[in-house]
Amino acid sequence: MPTAAVIGSGPNGLVAAATLARAGWQVTVFEAAASAGGGTRSAELTEPGAVHDICSAAHPLGVASPALRTLPLEEHGLEWIQPPVPFAHALGAGEAVLAERSVERTADALGRDAGAYRSLMAPLVAQLPAVLDTVLARSARPAAASPVAVGRFGVLAARSAQSLAGQFCSDPARALVAGLAAHSVLPLHRRGTAGVALLLGALAHSVGWPVAAGGSQAIADALVALLRSHGGTVGLDHTVEDLAEVGDFDAVLADITPSALDRIAGGLLSARQRRPLLRFPHGPGVCKVDWLLDGPIPWSDQRLASVGTVHLGGTFEQIAFAEQQVASGVHPNWPYVLLAQQSLFDPSRVRAPQPDGRQVVWAYCHVPSGSDEDMSSRIAAVVEDSAPGFTSRIVASTVHTAVDMQRHNANYTGGDITGGVADLRGLLVRPYASAKPWRTPIPGVYLCSASTPPGAGVHGMCGLHAARTAMADLADPAR
Repeated sequence: MPTAAVIGSGPNGLVAAATLARAGWQVTVFEAAASAGGGTRSAELTEPGAVHDICSAAHPLGVASPALRTLPLEEHGLEWIQPPVPFAHALGAGEAVLAERSVERTADALGRDAGAYRSLMAPLVAQLPAVLDTVLARSARPAAASPVAVGRFGVLAARSAQSLAGQFCSDPARALVAGLAAHSVLPLHRRGTAGVALLLGALAHSVGWPVAAGGSQAIADALVALLRSHGGTVGLDHTVEDLAEVGDFDAVLADITPSALDRIAGGLLSARQRRPLLRFPHGPGVCKVDWLLDGPIPWSDQRLASVGTVHLGGTFEQIAFAEQQVASGVHPNWPYVLLAQQSLFDPSRVRAPQPDGRQVVWAYCHVPSGSDEDMSSRIAAVVEDSAPGFTSRIVASTVHTAVDMQRHNANYTGGDITGGVADLRGLLVRPYASAKPWRTPIPGVYLCSASTPPGAGVHGMCGLHAARTAMADLADPAR
C-alpha cells in the first residue's frame, strides 16, 4: 500500500488526501491548527450560538469543481443551500442590480444594456463545462470540449475588467462587472481581471453561488469524514517545522505557501531551486468583519433580502479607484465591500441561546498587504449607504485585520487569501514554470496549495492535480 503525508488540511490538502485514500493509499494529514479546514472553517466568533464563516462563504466553485462534484460529500453530511438570487451589486442610495440565475431575467433588468449582456453571457454559460475543463482541470479533450468556445473565453478573459465594462453604457451593468472582477484583488485595468468577472458571472447563471448548510466548516468536515472512511487519519495541533520530521512516506503533499515549503525543506533545495519560492509574489490582504444583528439588514432595495452575496462600493469608477488605492498601499476611505448574509437562507447559523430573528453577516474589504488597520467602520458606512439603519441593528461584531487573517491561517501571507497574485502570469507560473507545477525539485514532494494552478477558490483542484501527479510518478519513477 503506497503511503502519503499531507501537510495542511485546507480544501486542497483534504481533496489531495481523499483522492489518494480512495485510490488505496495510506494517508496521514498533519494540521497545525486545532481544527481542520483552512479557509473553510466556521466558528462562534461573536456570541455563543452565532456561527460565522471565518474565510470562505459562497461556493460557486464548490458545486462546479471537477474535484468536489465527483466526491460523495453529500453522503458525509454536506448540504448546499441556494439563495434565490446568487449575487447583486448595491450602488448606494437605494439603487441595486441583481444577477439572477437566468441570463434572460438579468439582462431584461439592464435596459439598454440588455442585448450586450445577453450576447456576452449566454454563449459562455452554454459552454461553461468546456471552459471549466480548461480553466480548472487543464485537461480539455477535443472530443468533449468546443475549441471555439474555449478560444472565445480565452480572448475575453485576457482582457481587463475596464475593457470589458466598456461594452456597457449604464452604471448598473458596469457595476456588475466591477463587483465580479474585484474578486481578483487586482486593479481593474489589469489584464486577466475580465476572466474572473466572466467566470464568476457564468457560474452564478449556471450553478448558483450556494452556501454550505451549517457553515463552510461542513465542507471540511465532509472531506475529513470521507478520508477517514477510507482509512486516512488527521492529526491536529501538529505544526511541521521540518520535512525530515514527517517521516518516511512515498509522497509528501504540502498545502502550504511556497515560502513555507522553502522554510521546512532545509538543505534539500539549491539556491536556484529556492529562488522561485522566495520570489513568489503575494497580493493585497483583506480586513474582515463579522456582525451579529438583531434582524435582517434593512436594505433600501428590498429585493436584496433574496440575495446571498452583495457587492458594494458604488459605480465601476468608484470601485476601480478603491482597488487602485489598495494596490498603491493606501487604505480606501470608501472601499469595495463583499458581503454575505448566509443566515437568511440557513437558519442553522443562529441557534440557542440566541433569540429568534437574529442574523449573522460576513463582510470584508481589500487592504494593503500586512495591514493592521481596522476597517470595520468604513465597511459599515458603505453598507449603511445602501441600508439606512444597518448600524443600529448590530448586536456584536468581531474584526480580523490582514495581520489577524495571517495569524488565523499561515497560508494567508500578509492577509492575502488568494494564495498569491492572481494575474495572468501568476496563474500560469505558480510557483514553477512547468507542465506539472505541483511537482517540486525534491523527489516525492509536491505543492498542492492555492499557490499552484488553478489558484484560489474552494475547488480542491490544486490538491487533485498534485495527488494525480504523485500517483503517476509512483507508477512511473522515470517521469
